[in-house]
Amino acid sequence: MTSPVQLLKTYQDRVYRDPSRFIAWIAGRQIGKSFTGAMRGVALCDLTPRRDFLIASPSERQSLEAVEKCKQHIEAFQTCKVAEEIVERDAPGALMKSATIIFENCSRIIAVPGKPDTVRGYSADIWMDEFAFFEDPAATWKAILPSISNPLKGLKTAFLTSTPNGKSGRGKRFYDIVTNKGAIDPEQMPPQYMAGAWSIHRTPITLAAPELGIDLAEMQAAVDDDETWKQEFLALFIDGSAVLLPYDLMAKCESAEASLSITPEEMEGRGPWYAGIDYGRTSDPSVLWLLEQVGDVLWTRAVKVLKNENTVDQFNAWSPYVERCARVCVDYTGPGVGFGDMLEKKFTACRNTGAQFGGEKVELCTFSRPFKCDIFPKLRSAFDATKLRVPFDVDCREDLHEMQQVVSNGSFNYEAPRTAQGHSDRCTALALARRAAASGAGYVPPPRVIVGARGSGAGAVRNLTSRRFG
Repeated sequence: MTSPVQLLKTYQDRVYRDPSRFIAWIAGRQIGKSFTGAMRGVALCDLTPRRDFLIASPSERQSLEAVEKCKQHIEAFQTCKVAEEIVERDAPGALMKSATIIFENCSRIIAVPGKPDTVRGYSADIWMDEFAFFEDPAATWKAILPSISNPLKGLKTAFLTSTPNGKSGRGKRFYDIVTNKGAIDPEQMPPQYMAGAWSIHRTPITLAAPELGIDLAEMQAAVDDDETWKQEFLALFIDGSAVLLPYDLMAKCESAEASLSITPEEMEGRGPWYAGIDYGRTSDPSVLWLLEQVGDVLWTRAVKVLKNENTVDQFNAWSPYVERCARVCVDYTGPGVGFGDMLEKKFTACRNTGAQFGGEKVELCTFSRPFKCDIFPKLRSAFDATKLRVPFDVDCREDLHEMQQVVSNGSFNYEAPRTAQGHSDRCTALALARRAAASGAGYVPPPRVIVGARGSGAGAVRNLTSRRFG
């Protein structure tokens, strides 16, 4: 039988077999660092009974993905067996506390979101994946140090893997470790070197490409952004980012009374209602986030998601909600233009000019950098002031948590990594819904009137909300 270890590429094998106690890996995207890290964890637990291996990642989604990779390696090794799998939450839909794989030899792989309070209390070997993108790497590192300093069950190891995230902010701790606090020039890093007590590996995509069979020119053309290419793929330290909505902040606004689904008919006689629509067609989902204003608090009543739906079907699905809303802000960028034009034809609409809009029901929003720098900080302020309520829901929480404030050449922007789940589409829809509510001024649309006029059909509906109200 071929051992899974034999499948490792040369640069992966070098990291896998490194005997150092402290290892940090500066890794470009798409080179298999999580694949290698999961294999290390499984091998350690398989070889040593009653050994604990702690995985911490920036988000719950990434922690669960690491667990899935570990399960695949366990199956491939065929020498170790799983006795039990456990996922702990305080309540259904609440933030995951931990996901645990228990081996028959009583070893454990424990995965947690990379927050100071979730990593405390363990005595284990640790793997911190995408360490430079934790909410607070410095505080998390301080909290996790007792995990490896406890002499019980033998000497513990620390393994950090990450693409760079700048020299300051969230990326500073990782940068300080791999450069020995700036003593090593990051532009001149070899594939392997020592930085104080740390054994450092650096693998840009250019080093991995020959073994992976990647066409570098084609990939760089697809990325089409010089700074992204340098930092994400060449593993250079360019700029930094910060999480827009940390888990602890969102927890203050989560409520069991917020909901994910409501029908248009259930909206009648309530409100005022506000919505944001982030249009997606194939790569990303299309999301409608619906808010109801109750007093001075905006309550989530629906988060509707469509994927791989054509524009006409989306228009038909969203129009009944738009009709009953006081204000709606819509993504009018790229493929969203056609969808926005259809809304404009049916409802009163205006094009975004950077200012709040007036009497129109629909605002068509082009996502320029100034526009993003307007809506996302204001969304954060709404969470800070606890003026929003969002549901207990893993998908919503992870989506909101993905949005990042990015610093580039001294200026700010807001971006999210593209994953199989999307591109922080729910976060964008919520930011648009909050903008709609801010410009709505408590406006309540008139009721829909049932018309029984002869010749029109009993119960025919006449839409009064499509008129212009200034």
